[in-house]
Amino acid sequence: MKLKKNIKAGKNNFLLFTIFFYFIFNNLFADSFQISETFAELSVLDKVSSKNTIIKIQVGEEFAFQNLIIKVLKCYNSKFDDDPEITAYMQVADKTLENNDKVFVFNDWTFASSPSIKPFDHPVYDVWLKKCYS
Repeated sequence: MKLKKNIKAGKNNFLLFTIFFYFIFNNLFADSFQISETFAELSVLDKVSSKNTIIKIQVGEEFAFQNLIIKVLKCYNSKFDDDPEITAYMQVADKTLENNDKVFVFNDWTFASSPSIKPFDHPVYDVWLKKCYS
């Protein structure tokens, strides 16, 4: 009988210990998670006409620009004040290509300060990330 009481007390202590550390670690690491901004500003260059267009896209929604369908899934501003970095996860599909249901022209992270790290390679258009904001 005494053994059952000790097991029950041990389960309660473990449960309280687990809940306590959950709240401690949740508060410690809450600031380290970034929250995505709600809008992204992109610059689109038409290489044929040499026309540059600034477009504003809401994060998570598709935007049709001529033959492209652009969707920004995440957009982050760094917290560093001296040299801020702006990053976005972007998907671009070309409507003129056949079988474009499963293939994106671009499906990756892009960086505003260094667009050549992950270049957007298209014969007609260039797309650059400018900024993210709420």
